[in-house]
Amino acid sequence: MCNTFVDFVTRIDRKQTFLFAPLQGTTARELLPPLAEDAREWSMIYVDETGVHDQSDASLEVYRRFGGLWWLLSLIRYVPRFLRNPIYRVVARNRYRWFGKRDSCRIATDEEKARFLP
Repeated sequence: MCNTFVDFVTRIDRKQTFLFAPLQGTTARELLPPLAEDAREWSMIYVDETGVHDQSDASLEVYRRFGGLWWLLSLIRYVPRFLRNPIYRVVARNRYRWFGKRDSCRIATDEEKARFLP
């Protein structure tokens, strides 16, 4: 799902607003608090001028930033986190079973390389 979401964002984000960094990389290590030991507890994280957003908040912030019709999806943020995040975790835990697993990670094209941080 991570690759799929990155593919989606790179297609929609024509202004190239969003940058990407792996959670295991130096950029994440410098910007984020220490991650849980168990990688199954990790989630997508979005950092902006207002702070660090994780789990369902991260994806909803991305939709909000897209604007247009995508902004409508961001309205889900009004559903309380205690309801949203358990659903997010269930999807995250079952993503390979439900959506499949790629044999390799996404490779950035030459045009996209500047958007991928170490």
